Amino acid sequence: MTIIIYICIAVLAAVAGIGGTVLVNRRMASTRAKIIIADAEREAEDLRKNKILEGREEALKITGEAEKQANQRMSKVQSAEAKQKQRELQLNQQQSENARTKNEIEAHRRQLEDRARQLDARLSEVEKMEATTRETLEKISGLSSEEAKEKLVESLKDEAKTAAASYINEIMDEAKMTANKEAKRIIVQTIQRTATETAIENSVTVFHIDSDEIKGRIIGREGRNIRALEAATGIEIIVDDTPEAIVLSGFDPVRREVARLALHQLVADGRIHPARIEEVVAKVRKQIEEEIIETGKRTAIDLGIHGLHPDLIRMVGKMKYRSSYGQNLLQHSRETANLCAIMASELGLNPKKARRAGLLHDIGKVPDEEPELPHALLGMKLAEKYKEKPEICNAIGAHHDEIEQTSLLAPIVQVCDAISGARPGARREIVEAYIKRLKDLENLALSYPGVIKTYAIQAGRELRVIVGADKIDDQETEKLSAEIARRIQDEMTYPGQVKITVIRETRSVAFAK
Repeated sequence: MTIIIYICIAVLAAVAGIGGTVLVNRRMASTRAKIIIADAEREAEDLRKNKILEGREEALKITGEAEKQANQRMSKVQSAEAKQKQRELQLNQQQSENARTKNEIEAHRRQLEDRARQLDARLSEVEKMEATTRETLEKISGLSSEEAKEKLVESLKDEAKTAAASYINEIMDEAKMTANKEAKRIIVQTIQRTATETAIENSVTVFHIDSDEIKGRIIGREGRNIRALEAATGIEIIVDDTPEAIVLSGFDPVRREVARLALHQLVADGRIHPARIEEVVAKVRKQIEEEIIETGKRTAIDLGIHGLHPDLIRMVGKMKYRSSYGQNLLQHSRETANLCAIMASELGLNPKKARRAGLLHDIGKVPDEEPELPHALLGMKLAEKYKEKPEICNAIGAHHDEIEQTSLLAPIVQVCDAISGARPGARREIVEAYIKRLKDLENLALSYPGVIKTYAIQAGRELRVIVGADKIDDQETEKLSAEIARRIQDEMTYPGQVKITVIRETRSVAFAK
């Protein structure tokens, strides 16, 4: 329709000519404006109708949801009302049942009371009959009821004692028959599960050298080097025709080890003179002390023993350089510890405690001081001093029967000590007696005032006594040697003869600053 209007306008414009162009344009604009207004009104009306329809639909939707929620709430209320009614019915039923039960209980209580009254009456009748019977029996037997009761109890006691004694004797006989066999089995199994070593200790150490030319340097001018080394270590150094070897002789393994290591360092360094010898010996002694502590720690770790006091660890390390009848003391203690652990396991005891007691049972043989006490008692006192448990202390002190055994660990340690020491080849009595004689020689000379050091050398055939120059003069040294010789003759037993050498050395030391 708009196109037709435009065509008409165009025709009119063409007909009217140029003069009517302006008028036509105005009319066309007016007509066009009216058309646009009419279109806008129609669109607005359509939009209003659509919005009204959408509002109605939304209102219907909200209304439906509200009705749905209201229905749901109504159903819940109805369900709650139904449950409440059911609960009321149940409560009513329960109340009626409780009333019935109460009545039944009351009736049962009355029955029990009647039964109790009847029983009381029967009991009184029985008591009267019992009293009458007792009086009759007492008249017949001539004994009161208490006397008869005592006689019956005594007869039952005698019968029970006889039966118990017989039972105990049977158990003891059976235990004696099986205990010896079981003990042998446990001991044999224990020995079979432990590796053993033979006695290897001796009183000499061979020091190997590369050439015999070093022997002259070790001896030194007029023998001063070898004398300084012997005086510093307390070991006799034998330089003979044996090729490429020097023999270190001494009963104390620690001194021999100090002398061996000192010689090794001196030969390797090449500087051998008295001052250097004393310096090296002092260093080696410190090194040996550190090695002793390390050996004790390693032994405790190998055996799984923890919490040992540092002084006890040091004593365990010193066992490496001690022997008992030719048997190395550390090897003996380790072997005893393992035997104790195995035997304790077989008997159902604590193997850790048994191993600890076995390792420490001979610590009384390696104290820094040597009091006049058996080594078992001394070891027990040391263990008590360092807070070991009472059963371990008792096992240490009782393994040679010096004190009473109060725990099961004590006989185990005693047996395992005997197993380790008494087997063939474990010990040599001669070596132990020899070492004891040399120690007695040294202690005898050390007991005199002014004596600093004493060394028994040449297998006990010579005793060297070092005295302080500020305490004893030259004349007193002669008297001291004669006095020591006399006491050795009177108090000791020894083969051959013993040479006593008293050494008095004067030193003058100054420092340049």
